[in-house]
Amino acid sequence: MHRAVDEAFNAADVEGLVALYEPDARMVRLDGSVAEGSEAIRQEWTGLVAMRGRISTVTAYAIETGDIALLRGDFTFKSGDVEFGSSTAEVVRRQPDGTWLYIIDHPSGSADPPS
Repeated sequence: MHRAVDEAFNAADVEGLVALYEPDARMVRLDGSVAEGSEAIRQEWTGLVAMRGRISTVTAYAIETGDIALLRGDFTFKSGDVEFGSSTAEVVRRQPDGTWLYIIDHPSGSADPPS
């Protein structure tokens, strides 16, 4: 999953990023609110891709049980003088064709929630 996100993001392929999510998936925004569904997730990725940066993620772990897996990735983002990173918290589900799609994506899952 992390490689697929990196490849789509670095190619500025918003639709490729959205295709990695189930239609009713949830994605946590930087402010802690939740984007629900494909259109809201598309808007989040559109804003990030517009920054014209590059992302690189290293998978810390993937723990499977049946058709569900918990993932954590450590990513860095760089665009010009802007650079940041975090550790993610993600839940994915295996699809009937054997691929995996996000059902919950928390890109800054290691950060304290906003107060």
